[in-house]
Amino acid sequence: MEIIRGSAHFQLGLDQIEQLDHLFQMNTEMVGIAFVGRSNVGKSSLINALFGNKTARTSKTPGRTREINVFSFNLGEKGKVDETLPPFLLFDLPGYGHAEVSKMMLRNWQLLMRKFFEFLPTSVSLLNIQDARHPDQTADQQFHKFLKDSPLFTIVSFNKVDKFKKQKEKAILQKKKKELLAKYKWVKKINFVSAENGEGLAQLEQDIIEFCLEQYEIVKGLKND
Repeated sequence: MEIIRGSAHFQLGLDQIEQLDHLFQMNTEMVGIAFVGRSNVGKSSLINALFGNKTARTSKTPGRTREINVFSFNLGEKGKVDETLPPFLLFDLPGYGHAEVSKMMLRNWQLLMRKFFEFLPTSVSLLNIQDARHPDQTADQQFHKFLKDSPLFTIVSFNKVDKFKKQKEKAILQKKKKELLAKYKWVKKINFVSAENGEGLAQLEQDIIEFCLEQYEIVKGLKND
């Protein structure tokens, strides 16, 4: 099973709480994944590497985009969509932790994110992307404090491991991985990836697929009951 490259289709952009409320009310059986991370950690590049080029919209100025972009995508085999499965949802969340935004824009983002995570069902996984060279920055810590005791299945992906020039750097990150798993109990998996050269993407893709299929079976079972 694989994510069908190029199957991701933009559905809508959300920047108002009323839109969020409507989306979740109309999609009570949604299954999917939400990508979130600090600005400039390569989130858009990682999305495009997994779902196909030009899926994610990029901003010329990191941190300026304050809209939640929603896509649908398909799973299948050998490039062919599995028609027995429904489309899954991909949420591309605006980056956090960027200083060059107005107080009003920051406040709106905080309100929007608070409501998003309040409404988000556990059938949607959260993928927190961090820069492998600068893990667990203050903004990341604040975000995870915001997530504390969250029931969401959370994965942390350290992107840009291709930038490491020495094995020692990877060893330090491996040690950091153990610390974070102990520190953030809601994080179920941590992996190292590179949107640039593809390292670790196969495992991350399988983690996403496994979660989506498992949740689909749960949602389908609840519906049949």
